[in-house]
Amino acid sequence: MKAVMYYGQNDLRVEDIPEPPAPAAGEVTIKVAWAGICGSDLHLYHDGPSYPTTPTADRPQPRTGETLPVVLGHEFAGTVAEVGDGVTGLGVGDAVAVKADVPCGACPACTAGLTNICRNSRGFGLSGGGGGLSEFVTVPAANAFAVGDLPLDQAAMIEPLSVATHGVRRSGATAGDLVLVGGAGPIGVLASAVLTATGATVIISEPNAARRASALDAGVAAHVVDPMNEDLQAIVAEVTSGNGVDVAFDCAGVIPVTHDLIKAIRPGGHLQVIAIPSRPLDLDVQTEMHLTEITYSGMFGYLDEDYREAIAMARSADLDLGQFISKRISPEHIVDEGFAVLLDKGNTAVKILVDPTA
Repeated sequence: MKAVMYYGQNDLRVEDIPEPPAPAAGEVTIKVAWAGICGSDLHLYHDGPSYPTTPTADRPQPRTGETLPVVLGHEFAGTVAEVGDGVTGLGVGDAVAVKADVPCGACPACTAGLTNICRNSRGFGLSGGGGGLSEFVTVPAANAFAVGDLPLDQAAMIEPLSVATHGVRRSGATAGDLVLVGGAGPIGVLASAVLTATGATVIISEPNAARRASALDAGVAAHVVDPMNEDLQAIVAEVTSGNGVDVAFDCAGVIPVTHDLIKAIRPGGHLQVIAIPSRPLDLDVQTEMHLTEITYSGMFGYLDEDYREAIAMARSADLDLGQFISKRISPEHIVDEGFAVLLDKGNTAVKILVDPTA
């Protein structure tokens, strides 16, 4: 079968590899329809493997035992092609979105219900054990979530939508809140979509004019601001009657943006960091924490409940994921029409999908 193999920094190859073996008890084999390119994939391509999540050529991944190369791709959806013994609730032909991580189930994080931060987790398309940028992949049945009649190209976006859903859940943002989102890249747009569907009023701060326009056209923001040429604080003050926003979301990972978000939050409000910061954040504890009593939280990945909520939202009339699909490509063009586009800081793409069979 055809697969996109990750060999290391700046090294992707489309190769013919064996199909996975028949699913063992508790597993299902998925015929992949679409796989998305994620920011994590971009980091792997640009910066090289991040051990222990991703193995190197000479250091096996602790749980899979695999070394590079591995099949890439952890945002994917398809149909069940084969079912292993003991699997209930799924049958051949069912449409599914695949949850990318497989936690160990035994570490302190897992036993506390925080499987998303399992320190022994492995991930499809990151750690070995198969990936979404292939024609078939075998996964634990617990990782395959039925999506009903949701189109499979939209189902391939459930994984990043779940990240946004988890971030909104962590923030405590709710209907009626005034929210500021810093950055209108893929996660910023999806977080804004979740917030808008929740009933919050969203302000997006984004220097890229095309991305601002796209956010307005998609209906995921009530206001957009160009922070390079407009006074963000003045606009926030006008929209919030001088009170500041209830919650701000850092979806940019750029340090000056983080400080601008903090300034815009009302006393006792909350900063939710979703993006991975470009470098350590230096806080002025006196003015940015003590005198404001702003709370801060990070987040990572998602839980099963976020996956289920994301699927329900995508199937409802509140959210049309199709509008965020920017391009569909074949594996042979994954670098020139996929990674190169997404690594261009001026790009406006939200999600580029790959058909592994094309």
